[in-house]
Amino acid sequence: MISIVIPTYNNLDYLKLCLNSIKRNSFKDHEVLLHINDGSDGSLKYAIDNNIKHTFSKENIGLCSSINTACKKIVNKYILYSHDDMYFCPNWDIYLLDELKKINDNKFYLSGTMIEPNPGAHIRFDCGQTANTFDEKKLLDNYKNLPFYDHQGSHFAPLLIEKKMWEMVGGFSEEFNPGMCSDPDFNMKLWNQGVRIFKGINNFRVYHFSSITTRKKNNLAMNRGDITFLKKWGFTHKFFKKHYLKSNTKFLGPLKDPKKNLLFYFDFLLCKIKLIYSNFFS
Repeated sequence: MISIVIPTYNNLDYLKLCLNSIKRNSFKDHEVLLHINDGSDGSLKYAIDNNIKHTFSKENIGLCSSINTACKKIVNKYILYSHDDMYFCPNWDIYLLDELKKINDNKFYLSGTMIEPNPGAHIRFDCGQTANTFDEKKLLDNYKNLPFYDHQGSHFAPLLIEKKMWEMVGGFSEEFNPGMCSDPDFNMKLWNQGVRIFKGINNFRVYHFSSITTRKKNNLAMNRGDITFLKKWGFTHKFFKKHYLKSNTKFLGPLKDPKKNLLFYFDFLLCKIKLIYSNFFS
């Protein structure tokens, strides 16, 4: 039913943790499909030796292109996109499949709840900063009891969407490679197709080592995704998350169009000033 798509770039230790957690902690058997960039760390050989379905590029083509390439090969109704440095907590898919039963069409974007060792996550709880220091037992003993809630407007991975909707919006926009701000851009495209259910599921939990691949020094040069988003949509990704997605608030049901009050117009004016500035200086 679900095809799990994981782009990876010379991140084998984390990838093994991710794949093992999916195998060990899933209620059902799901298709896993990798896109391997470079693979000189042994990740390509690992995929071949273990008969893991994959696509491959000799160079790092960026997160957006990697996901789009892999998604052309999926066979199931639903696409779940994950980072390669995520550990899936037990029965994650039960909660996700239960949520799908409540939805009558394909206008949804479901995401998980991230547990991270660093500030800025949904839940901050340190079970190790690296694959080598990861304390799996500590996580499994505690992950259920860490307080949080179903949240509104999450644009983060892991995310689940129906394949038909993915194809309708054209997947991830490759002008955002290597990936910064590609998630809110994807959400904006979904919004324009009438999607209003953007729900982060509390019980669908993953441990995240905080974008290990993205921070690699030998990755593609970081894009100014914030400027790309601003020029594309006419407002900032922060404006979109605040006024449209209502990010970091409790889930109260399908979203509605933003209230165009004084605060909305003030923030919108600031976006336009930033857009004028960026057109001249970036």
